[in-house]
Amino acid sequence: MAAIKENARSSLILAGRVMNEAISFLVFTILDILDFILCYTYKVLDFIIEAEWKPCYCSSTKEAITSSGTILVSEQGESKIVCLTSSSKLHLEEISDTLYTRPSLVAEVSKSTVNELKRRKLDNAAVIQQSCERLKNGSVRSTFTVNSTIVEMLQGKMGGQKSHDLTPRWSDCDCRTCNSWSSSCRDSLFVRVDGAKENVQEDVIFIHGFISSSAFWTETLFPNFSKAAKSKYRLFAVDLLGFGRSPKPSDSLYTIREHLEMIEKSVLEPHKVKSFHIVAHSLGCILALALAVKYPGSIKSLTLIAPPYFPAPKGEQATQYMMRRVAPRRVWPPIAFGASIACWYEHVSRTICLVICKNHRLWEFLTKLLTRNRIKTYLIEGFCCHTHNAAWHTLHNIICGTAGKIEGYLDTVRNKLKCEVTVFHGKDDELIPVECSYNVQSRVPRAHVKVVDNKDHITIVVGRQRAFARELEQIWKN
Repeated sequence: MAAIKENARSSLILAGRVMNEAISFLVFTILDILDFILCYTYKVLDFIIEAEWKPCYCSSTKEAITSSGTILVSEQGESKIVCLTSSSKLHLEEISDTLYTRPSLVAEVSKSTVNELKRRKLDNAAVIQQSCERLKNGSVRSTFTVNSTIVEMLQGKMGGQKSHDLTPRWSDCDCRTCNSWSSSCRDSLFVRVDGAKENVQEDVIFIHGFISSSAFWTETLFPNFSKAAKSKYRLFAVDLLGFGRSPKPSDSLYTIREHLEMIEKSVLEPHKVKSFHIVAHSLGCILALALAVKYPGSIKSLTLIAPPYFPAPKGEQATQYMMRRVAPRRVWPPIAFGASIACWYEHVSRTICLVICKNHRLWEFLTKLLTRNRIKTYLIEGFCCHTHNAAWHTLHNIICGTAGKIEGYLDTVRNKLKCEVTVFHGKDDELIPVECSYNVQSRVPRAHVKVVDNKDHITIVVGRQRAFARELEQIWKN
């Protein structure tokens, strides 16, 4: 009887997988076509409403040749020289190829068109060579591919220009909460500070995950820390660049460099933080590791919650492998479906932001009305208060773009940091599987992994905040 039940269970699981594969193929084929249509729809709408064409990553790539801080861009027979500052060159290095290389059915169908464009670019090689000879400072150093969108966005960073575009796009929310930074011309992150105000003994920095905000910490953990902890520790919870109440510049590429610089400018420098503990969730774990690598002598403890670390198999491109693991193009589970839409479809995800984020006040009101104000809406606020540009670039340039760097970060933590490393993970996490935490431990053997039963990507903190607050206090004491 037990064998029959086991066989029946295995058959049901197999049937479910086959059904998920079939439905996913159909749904994502439709989404491929829809995204293609929306690309041209938004080009027209942007031109009508904003009086200019806005670049997107559906554009064909441009061949770029670098030499002494200069990029020569050539596309369809037209060549132009773009001069970059050293800072902009770093931005180029941090741009993920997943922004403009996302295989789809439409891409396969139009393969012949792509091949034709490549043929034309080869015909223009002579033009590129002639232009290279006119470059100053001699020979060409390297060749790579740069998407036209990246080049256009970087133009605002050239020639020493530092100011950001403060005007929200027509498809972004223009409410006071989302745009408080623009009215005050603030060029630093929104930071919630709690805990000790005098006789501060130690500092703690909390870094939230993707499409979230500082409220993920301030509404859960902060009220549950003991009086003793609040008298000793100064607690900082930041809204990352592009999220919550922090600046959301429309011309930013949201690279890891930009995110770290804003944390430094908003927390470390103004508050004179010399050494600190870090607590980070999901995407925030990548920023936490990068921050720890940059300040190895300043980290007192490192607590990572559901870190997205997928070591790429040999021969696989790390960025593309990470994208397929985080966003597997499946309709089930729902959280994976949402991640797939956010990661694979630039224009579909912009439409979702238009419907949800631009109208977040309506959704918050309806939530309060339907629940009779029985639940707090901070998770909805964190989910809604961002721009599509911020979410799109952060997802690709941080989660996917750093996939090849995380091993180096973890090796530095293992070899150069002496602090305690603790990793928490929900056993039922369907977005970032538990194996990711054990992958971290395999690179940093001293890391202590704690898997919590019956908890997922969010409830690993939300719902067990009192117990988690006690656990953090114990880590900091050690």
